[in-house]
Amino acid sequence: MRVGVITFPGSLDDHDALAAATRGGAEGVGLWHGDTDLSGVDAVVLPGGFSYGDYLRTGAIAQHAPIMAAVRAFAADGGPVLGICNGFQILCEAGLLPGALLRNSGLRFVSRPVFVTVERRDTPFTRGFDHPGPWSVPLKSGEGCYHADPATLDRLEAEDRVVFRYLPGDNPNGSARNIAGVSNEAGNVVGLMPHPEHAVDDDLAGGDDFLAMFAGLASDVPEHESLSR
Repeated sequence: MRVGVITFPGSLDDHDALAAATRGGAEGVGLWHGDTDLSGVDAVVLPGGFSYGDYLRTGAIAQHAPIMAAVRAFAADGGPVLGICNGFQILCEAGLLPGALLRNSGLRFVSRPVFVTVERRDTPFTRGFDHPGPWSVPLKSGEGCYHADPATLDRLEAEDRVVFRYLPGDNPNGSARNIAGVSNEAGNVVGLMPHPEHAVDDDLAGGDDFLAMFAGLASDVPEHESLSR
């Protein structure tokens, strides 16, 4: 399993995502925002940070990066795509995931561990979890409030597309219905606001609750024929 991690100008957590993929048993492959292909990887991660300085809106410029055409084709072909924090914002701006990420309800940057439940354990990124949780994971964002219109929220619930949810009373940003992460209709594209790549080492403050995400991904044999090859 080769996991490609895209670096945009302003990415902060790309090296952490590569390290998490490697720790989970995959080969981490660095990709650049100016690339036009995905170098034959089996999964793609859009990491956290402040792509293009968050000008206009978070993720608004990054969605137009040259590599995003290949990401869209890869996702349409069933390839696993994960967006973390800023990566989640990019996937929403690119139309690969529904909804939008707005300023936190308290208008403050939040940086602390949160507890989430894994609501759906059949995606490429959640099949490694052996129970719903709660699981501890670091969060650090100023624009992490997940928002969608009521009809979209109802559809996400009805179609079982809420993948991660903050525990009641532990919602750090005012996200609708305590939603911490969602998927596309096919389940191969997932975005979440907390940082699983910071929770893969029990010797560090983030713990290793989310090592299961990367180990589960690395153990999965891709069934799609990647358009990036």
